[in-house]
Amino acid sequence: MKLRNALATVAYTFAVSLTTGTVLAAEHPAVAALTATAVVHADRAGAKIHPYIYGQFAEHLGRGIYEGVWVGEHSAIPNVRGLRTDVVTALRELHVPIVRWPGGCFADEYHWRDGIGPRAKRPVTLNTNWGGVPDPNEFGTHEFLDFSQMIGADAYINGNLGTGSAREMAEWLQYMTSDKPTSLTAERARNGHPKPWKIAYFAVGNEAWGCGGHMTPERYADLFRQNANFLKAPAGARPIIVASGGNDDDTSWTQALISKAHEDMGAISFHYYTIPGDDWKAKGPAIGFAEDQWISTLAHTLRMEEFIAQNVAMLDRYDPQKKVSFAVDEWGTWYDPEPGREEQFLYQQNTLRDALVAALNMNIFQHHADRVHLANIAQMVNVLQAMILTKGPQLVLTPTYHAFRMFKPFQNATLLATELNVPRYTLGEVSVPAVSMSAARTVTGALVLSMVNLDPKIARPISISISGAGMRHVSGEVLSASAMDARNTFEDPQAVHPVPLVGAVLSAGNLSLTLPAKSVVVVNLE
Repeated sequence: MKLRNALATVAYTFAVSLTTGTVLAAEHPAVAALTATAVVHADRAGAKIHPYIYGQFAEHLGRGIYEGVWVGEHSAIPNVRGLRTDVVTALRELHVPIVRWPGGCFADEYHWRDGIGPRAKRPVTLNTNWGGVPDPNEFGTHEFLDFSQMIGADAYINGNLGTGSAREMAEWLQYMTSDKPTSLTAERARNGHPKPWKIAYFAVGNEAWGCGGHMTPERYADLFRQNANFLKAPAGARPIIVASGGNDDDTSWTQALISKAHEDMGAISFHYYTIPGDDWKAKGPAIGFAEDQWISTLAHTLRMEEFIAQNVAMLDRYDPQKKVSFAVDEWGTWYDPEPGREEQFLYQQNTLRDALVAALNMNIFQHHADRVHLANIAQMVNVLQAMILTKGPQLVLTPTYHAFRMFKPFQNATLLATELNVPRYTLGEVSVPAVSMSAARTVTGALVLSMVNLDPKIARPISISISGAGMRHVSGEVLSASAMDARNTFEDPQAVHPVPLVGAVLSAGNLSLTLPAKSVVVVNLE
């Protein structure tokens, strides 16, 4: 994908139906002033925003599982049943709705029986995808599901299509969900869990176009139908079955699956990673970048809107009843490896730029709430765009963590129709809308607005007319910093954090405020 070619998209046709939460970018010179204007139609409700779009992803990769989540019961790091107490506490505060595990590419070489039974007797296997390091299999099915329950999240299991079998996947699902007295459920009980677990989603393979087998869409569609046919669970307990879909601007996977394999399919997955440049071999650094990489990163991440719209159009053609959802179960930023670290561990620093990327994507997912019901940022701890970074017993919450925490009121909220007219932020040949926005009515009846000022230098006044609601009180939070690559470190863990919103004025159905440069702002109206 070339950035210059992407500019035609980012230049901007962010146009969806108003009933689903439109964002319209102003294209007329008269609107290219400093102030942005918006209308929120509080009396025009759209789709429910599913909480799963704020989901997380935990793969056996680098220090994401071992050290990041699992330290073992005998570790000096405080833990409960081997799971880090500080990480569990931080994630509970985030209200993580769902976690995807064990991969990723790792899933298609993972055999679930290696990760059950007494940990001392589990085999040590080789993680050939990520660094060629041994995996002790101490963190397996029981540990993952224990972890999910501890943080209050539902479970999304990725099955092994690449090196596994239909029987292996079917028995894994039966092991986890069956309530009948079989050898598998007896084994589960001996391993410490007599009762079945709830599994929300189960995927048949991962990235079948790449690390999951280098298949064609047609071959995968046939294999999906064969394998999904044997994924059985008690009545009412069968998870939503996810088919491995495409990535970037390739819609051939969505078309093949929705036209040929939709009977057992509840969702089609999609993967898109944001990089600053156009070359995966030289993506760009996580810190110390100039403004050209700031705007190129934001321009690239805004392509998520185009990719979702293309795939949703394909789904609407074959599935107008919207029975099959679109699952963006891998997304986030991906930079060059941090100098001095293991290249295949994908550890990268997390900055204010990443917080804006997260907020922009969550706004896009919310705009498509009628079809996007699941999304999983990559990844949760110590890998790529992480919520949390750890170093031994230390923990730091990243700017992305704070962005996710600010978006908590959107979980289970109802999307509201929105019109937004904004100036543009331009640098050289790259131009993006200066402001992104989404609005919803929360489960408590309040209104919540999320706004992003993409411009790193200019504060943007915004005037918002709110029709159909008699709100009288305004509050909110602002996430910003002086530097584009501002970050939290183990030496200064509070360098970037939300602060209370000040200066907002709500009067006679009109809200006026100023969005600081390079900021994420969430406003609550009651």
